[in-house]
Formats: sequence, C-alpha cells, structure tokens
Amino acid sequence: MHQILVVEDEVAIADTLLYALTGEGFAARRVAVAAEALELVRAGGTDLVILDVGLPDMTGFEACKQLRRFSNVPVMFLTARAEEVDRVVGLEIGADDYVVKPFSPREVVARVRAILKRSNGHGTPPADAEFHVDSERLQIHYSGQLLKLTALEFRLLQQLLAFPERVQSREMLLTAVGVAADAGYERNIDTHIKALRAKLREVAPEHEPIQTHRGFGYSYQPRAAAT
Repeated sequence: MHQILVVEDEVAIADTLLYALTGEGFAARRVAVAAEALELVRAGGTDLVILDVGLPDMTGFEACKQLRRFSNVPVMFLTARAEEVDRVVGLEIGADDYVVKPFSPREVVARVRAILKRSNGHGTPPADAEFHVDSERLQIHYSGQLLKLTALEFRLLQQLLAFPERVQSREMLLTAVGVAADAGYERNIDTHIKALRAKLREVAPEHEPIQTHRGFGYSYQPRAAAT
C-alpha cells in the first residue's frame, strides 16, 4: 500500500485529501509543518508528498529544496497561487506536479496515481545529492559513497542533516542521539564530530559540510550554502 504524506496546515483541506486518498486504497497521514514532514521523509516509507506552498514554518518551495538534498520522493505542490511563474518555479526545484486550489479531490487522486506509476512508487536519491540517508538500512551515502559509521556517528550525522544550516548545541545533539546531557558526555560530541569529519574528508577533501560555531555548537552547511 502506497504511503502518502499530506503537508497542509488547513484542517478542512487536509481532511478532504485524506478522505479521498484513503477511499481509493492509499495509506495517508497529515502533518501541518514542513519540518515534521522532512523528518518523516528522512525516516523512510513515504511514497509521495502532497506539499502545500503556504506553510507556517517555511514555504513549500523551501521545503522541497531541502527535501531534494536527500530524497527524490515524488512531490505534488498544492497551492492557491495559480500564476504561471509559480508553477514553473515549483517544477524547476523538483516538484512532479502542481495542483491549484480549489481542486477536485478525484483529480488529485488521479494525479497521484499517475505520478506513482511513473516513479514506480519509490523515492530514490538524486544523482547529484550530497547526502542520502537510508534510515531503514541505517546507512548514509556521501557524494555517492557509503560511509562506514558507528551507530552514534550515524545518529549524529542524521540529526545534523535533518536541519540544514541550523546551529545545534552539544546538548541538543546529545538529546537527539539518545544520551542524557547531564551524563558528563557533552565534550565527547567534539570527538565524534572530529571522527565524522575525517570520514567525510576521505570522500570529498575539498568540502567541509560540518561547521563549528564556537561557543554555540555545530551545523550542517550544504555544499551550495557553504562559504
């Protein structure tokens, strides 16, 4: 059964989509913010994303850009903006289709079926993706190469990749990897970051995706955004 993720903050619209999708045999769930949607896609199991352009935490366009850094799962934009330039922008940044509100639920379902048929229902990493996280196999590929990571390194890198350009403190990273911040382990994060960097340099020595922010913590800087 195909898993459809609806990213829509308007409850009435989301409920209409969920009803139409489940009525046609899809498994569908809804989230209201882009950040949660990105985490779910990273976790695996999502076959298609219906993404509203106007979300509370970021635009659907920005969410799609971030998603395309690690996944090629099909994306359908859902928006009230009908201008041609918006449709073109949406498709150029990696969307597979674009539906304008108000819409016919039956049409949306038909488009979902068509996209899944074209993609065989599987999201795969784009050829030029810097990182690809496979949460089911607990693997991360960097520039097309599989990284040999410890379990803690995997969780640490996964957490950094989930929030591009966001500075995360050592305490935040410890919590994310399942270690209590009061366990006297905080400075050991530095050791694991150092080990991660060494493994990343073996693949691409010209780029430093993990940045240090002295007194604050660390962040993942995508190749295009790194300075």
